[in-house]
Amino acid sequence: MSDIEQAGIISIARASGAGAERAEPLNLGERVRQLRKERGWTLEQAAREAGLARSTLSKIENGQMSPTYDALKKLAQGLSISVPQLFTPPSKMQVSGRMALTRANEGQAHVTTTYEHRLLAGALRSKQMLPYTARIRARSLDEFDGWVRHDGEEFLYVLTGIIRLYTEFYEPVDLRRGDSVYYDATMGHNVISLSPEDATILWVTSLM
Repeated sequence: MSDIEQAGIISIARASGAGAERAEPLNLGERVRQLRKERGWTLEQAAREAGLARSTLSKIENGQMSPTYDALKKLAQGLSISVPQLFTPPSKMQVSGRMALTRANEGQAHVTTTYEHRLLAGALRSKQMLPYTARIRARSLDEFDGWVRHDGEEFLYVLTGIIRLYTEFYEPVDLRRGDSVYYDATMGHNVISLSPEDATILWVTSLM
């Protein structure tokens, strides 16, 4: 690889992931040290993984030398990342660490004449999406009082049985276990079961 090609790749790497035209310049030494410490490695361990001398890695981290492209490749390989990731600032997004466990047959039940919903992850407030399972009781469109419609988008996944999805702008579609569909929930929609037994589905609605 020529010096020009190497310089071009490094320039791309520096620009990669910047996200803004006036991003703060990234300190490569600090970035390498951060990546090493995230893995719980000593200088010796990291140097061994990268195939570099300990003194070389120490100088890179302390800004005492500019690594060659070959050294950058070794560093990236040793850290199991790509070269551009060496020049990508760490994410500043806040990690909430939220989690909610819902066991089988748990979840808040909400029964209607057409569906039997069971809300999942009910302990979490201010969710970005609303997951729930539904037992489809309806067998005909006549059982609905018009279209169901609401804000957001919706994902439907068939767990058991066969269903028929009616939508305002499309022909009805039959779905079996393992089939799924994603659609605009502001469009009128209704679901019936074609199975002798009530079909069951997973519904996930975005809260926009």
